[in-house]
Amino acid sequence: MTSRAHRLVNRFVAALLLALSMALAASSAAGQAAYQPRAEARVRHLAEMFRCLVCQNQSLADSNAELAADLRNQIREQIRIGASDEQIQAYMVRRYGDFVLYRPPIKPVTWALWFGPFITLAAGAVVLVLSIRHARNVRPRMLSQDERRHADALLDGHNEGARR
Repeated sequence: MTSRAHRLVNRFVAALLLALSMALAASSAAGQAAYQPRAEARVRHLAEMFRCLVCQNQSLADSNAELAADLRNQIREQIRIGASDEQIQAYMVRRYGDFVLYRPPIKPVTWALWFGPFITLAAGAVVLVLSIRHARNVRPRMLSQDERRHADALLDGHNEGARR
């Protein structure tokens, strides 16, 4: 092969490799663009399962707190490395405990979360019923003669002061 033919083959191979790499890059970008909405939908779905540790009454998906944004980024990273939803949930619970879940499992450690409000409500109702019963059973005590005279004297003194 002559040097001219050799250069021509090298240029052809270089052009072919360049065209192939550009095609792969374009394909990868198109695939990534198609992946992005699906990945973000999955991030949103998972973020709705977790409680914002700052707000506590909002999910990670709804919270604007910086910590919530960091946790959403952790979910994105877990998705990027290929973790399943169950693995991501286990990861979050391992790091932040059952409290991070909007629906923590029922187990002795979380009984207060699940049953505490009902127990508090029942205890309040019992206290209310007992207080009402006690108030109904209290009878006014009759004053002794000395107590009655003393009360009358106080009232007479008060009435005389009001007339002046």
